[in-house]
Amino acid sequence: MEKKFNRTLVTSALPYANGGIHIGHLAGVYVPADIYVRYLRLKGEEVLFIGGSDEHGVPVTIRAKKEGITVQEVVDRYHNLIKDSFAEFGISFDVYSRTTSDTHKKHASDFFRKLYDTGKFVELESEQFYDEAAQEFLTDRNIKGECPRCHAADAYGDQCEKCGSTLSPEELINPYNAATGNTLVKRPTSHWYLPLDNYQGWLEKWILEEHKEWRPNVYGQCKSWLDLGLRPRAVTRDLNWGIPVPVEGAEGKVLYVWFDAPIGYISNTKELLPNDWEKWWKSEDTKLVHFIGKDNIVFHCIVFPTMLKAEGSYILPDNVPSNEFLNLEDDKISTSRNWAVWLHEYLVDFPGKQDVLRYVLTANAPETKDNNFTWADFQARNNNELVAVYGNFVNRALQLTKKYYNGVVPACGEITEFDQATIDEFRSIKAKIETLLDGYRFRDALKEAMNMARIGNKYLADSEPWKVVKTEPERVKTIINVSLQMAANLAIAFEAFLPFSSAQLRQMLNLGALTWEDLGRMDLLPADHQLAEPALLFEKIEDEAIAAQMQRLEDIKKANEAANYRAEEVLPDTDFDNFLKLDLRVGTVLACERVPKMKKLLKFLIADGLENRTIVSGIAQHYEPEQLVGKQVCFVANFPPRKFKDGLVSEGMILSAVNADGTLSVMTTDREVLPGSKVQ
Repeated sequence: MEKKFNRTLVTSALPYANGGIHIGHLAGVYVPADIYVRYLRLKGEEVLFIGGSDEHGVPVTIRAKKEGITVQEVVDRYHNLIKDSFAEFGISFDVYSRTTSDTHKKHASDFFRKLYDTGKFVELESEQFYDEAAQEFLTDRNIKGECPRCHAADAYGDQCEKCGSTLSPEELINPYNAATGNTLVKRPTSHWYLPLDNYQGWLEKWILEEHKEWRPNVYGQCKSWLDLGLRPRAVTRDLNWGIPVPVEGAEGKVLYVWFDAPIGYISNTKELLPNDWEKWWKSEDTKLVHFIGKDNIVFHCIVFPTMLKAEGSYILPDNVPSNEFLNLEDDKISTSRNWAVWLHEYLVDFPGKQDVLRYVLTANAPETKDNNFTWADFQARNNNELVAVYGNFVNRALQLTKKYYNGVVPACGEITEFDQATIDEFRSIKAKIETLLDGYRFRDALKEAMNMARIGNKYLADSEPWKVVKTEPERVKTIINVSLQMAANLAIAFEAFLPFSSAQLRQMLNLGALTWEDLGRMDLLPADHQLAEPALLFEKIEDEAIAAQMQRLEDIKKANEAANYRAEEVLPDTDFDNFLKLDLRVGTVLACERVPKMKKLLKFLIADGLENRTIVSGIAQHYEPEQLVGKQVCFVANFPPRKFKDGLVSEGMILSAVNADGTLSVMTTDREVLPGSKVQ
C-alpha cells in the first residue's frame, strides 16, 4: 500500500561555489526540482525547497590558487553569482544558504561527533601522496600526472579530461602537485571511515526490494555498486579548508566534502526554521525527495542514507529522481573549456526569455539518458511551439476580445456538441499531467500542457469566429468565452514550467492567483470581466541571434584548439635545450594590481582562451597596473606553477623586452588575436 505523507521536503544538489551556473546544471537538477515544487504549491500542499552552495570542495581551493586569492573570496563571489542566477530563472528556493554558515558548521560537526561517540566510524591508516616542500597531503584533484590510458601529460588524480578515464592517483605516471609542480612521496595518515560494508544488507533490501519505482538509471547504478560490494569510505581528509574534525588530536584534518555537503540540506532547513526543522527531517509523515545529477547518485542513494541510518533519528529519501547529462551541440559541456551556455550570459543575449530556456531544457530533459542542446532546436521550439502554438492561441483569443468586445469577456451562450467535445478533451489532460508530475516525468508532462494549447489553437482555427462574427454574433460570444477560459487554464497548466509567462498571462487576463484545483474550470473569467491590454507572450527568435551564438561557440572551439594551453611537458628548468619546448601564447589582461608588501610585483589575471590564469611579474617599477588592463601580452604557458608568500601562485611568465637603460617593455601584438593563440 502506498504510503501517505503530510508534507514534502525537496532538496537539490549543492553546486560547487567555484564558477557560474550553466544550462547543464539547470536541465539536470534545478528546473525539474522547481517544476515539482511549484506543482505541489499549486495543489496547496505543504512543501519546502532547500538549496545552497557547496563551499568546502577541492574545486574551490583550486580556483583560489589559480586566481591568487583566498578561498573565502572565491566562495563569496560565486555563492552570490549562483544565488542570483537561480533567482533570475525563477528557481523558487525557500532557502538558499551555504556550507560556510555558522549553522552548518555546528550541525555538521555535531552530526560527525554523534556518529563518532556511538562507534559508527572505524579509524584506518593508509598511505597518501604528500608534497614535502609544501608540507601538505593532496586530494585526488590536486594531483596531476601522465594518464596511463592515453598518456596525456596533465591527467588529474581522479580523471583524465582528455580521454575521460576515471583514475586514482596511484595509476598516474610520475604524479606531481598540480599547484606547485613538486614531485610527491607517499606518507601514512589516519582517517575515520564510514563502514558502508556493514550496511550492505540493509541497503540491498531498502533500495533493490523497496524502491523498484526509482528511475532505471538510478536503480541500475545503485545495483551496480551493491553488486560490486561496498567498502569503508573516508569521512575526513588532510586539508586546511573545511570543517575541522571535532576530535582531540585531529588537527589539520577536516570533514570530507561528500560527508559535509549533504548535511547542508539539514542545516539549511534548520537555518530557515530553527524551531521547526525537525518536523521536516525526523517525522515519518514527511516525504523527502532529492533532485540530483547522475554523478551524485551514489552519494544520495547509498552514502547519505547510510549516514542518516547510522545517526538513527532521520527519515530516508522516498525518491531520488536523478537526470543524466546534457551535451551542447553534440559535445560534452566543459567548464574548463568554456564549452557551456552560462545563465548570466544568456540573459544578456536573450533578456526576458528565461521561460524559453526553461521550456527547451524541459522539452529536452535528459531524464533517462544523455541528451543534447542545440541552438537550432532552441530556435525551432521557441518559434514553432511557444510562439506558433501557445502564444498564438492566447494572442488571438485576447486580440479578438479586444476587437469585438473592447476587452470585456462576453457571456457564454449555447454550448454545441463541438464545443463540449473540445472542452472534454481539454479537461481530460489534467489527469495525465498530474500522473506524469507525480511520477517525476516532467518532459512528458510539458508535452501534455502544450497539447492543451494545441487544442485551444485548433478550436479557434476550426470555429473561425472572424468569419461568422457578422452572421452569428451570439455564436461568436460562445467561441470567444470558451477560448478565454482555456487561455486562463493554460496559465495554471504552465505555471510550474513557465512561471514568468504564466504571471504575464494572468496579468493580461486581469486574474489573481489560481490553484491546481482550478485547472479544468470553464468559469474562471466571469461575463463582463475586463481584461488588460494584450501583449505577445513570446517573440520569434531570428536567425541572426542564433548565428551569433553559433559564432561564439566556433570562436571558443578555435581558441581551445589554438590554445591547448595545458602543457604537454612541464619543464623542470629552462636551459637552452628546453627553450625550444617553451609554449608561448597570447593572453588578454583582464585585471592587474600591485602585490602588497612586494613592491616589484604585479599580479595579472589573464584570459588565456580557456580558463583565466594568474601570472605574477616583477615589472611594477615600469608600469602602473591600469596601463596594462586590456592589453594583449605574450606569456610562457607551460612553466610549472611558482608559489610565492601568502599562497600566491603564478601560472606562467609574461615576456618583456629590456632596453639599454634597463627599462622594460611588455611584448604585445600589433593587432587583436584570440586569447590563447600560439606564438610561433
